[in-house]
Amino acid sequence: MIGKYYRLYHLEHCTYLCQYHLVWTPKYRGKVLASKYIKDEMKRIFKLICRWKGWTIKAWHIGDEHIHLYVVIPPKYSVAYAVGVLKTKSSNWIKKKNRKIPPGAFWCRGYFVTTIGVNEVAIRTYINNQEKIRFRQNRLEL
Repeated sequence: MIGKYYRLYHLEHCTYLCQYHLVWTPKYRGKVLASKYIKDEMKRIFKLICRWKGWTIKAWHIGDEHIHLYVVIPPKYSVAYAVGVLKTKSSNWIKKKNRKIPPGAFWCRGYFVTTIGVNEVAIRTYINNQEKIRFRQNRLEL
């Protein structure tokens, strides 16, 4: 039944479906990621990292103050390792490209992760509607 609704992934000696919803923020919570250029480049670097490691990005949202990724990670990698690689490589890139970023850590130390199972559609909808939710919240504050 699971194969009918979900794409199963295969390694040499295992079949898996390890899907995660990852969220993390920049160290300084200002709208550091607000620039369209930075958002596009973040997407590009995340695609490159995932292709390099064999991970699959199913959905994403790069907000002005946080990142949401819905990603499939093979069981040979821990979630902590995957987040570490994504944050380290993207941080190094952004500091090379943008001299306005102060030296030191770009991302916060922590992150949020949850596994995605039956509620995949709800998570995907939540990630895809982040911009609409933010816009609605801004209108309420006025």
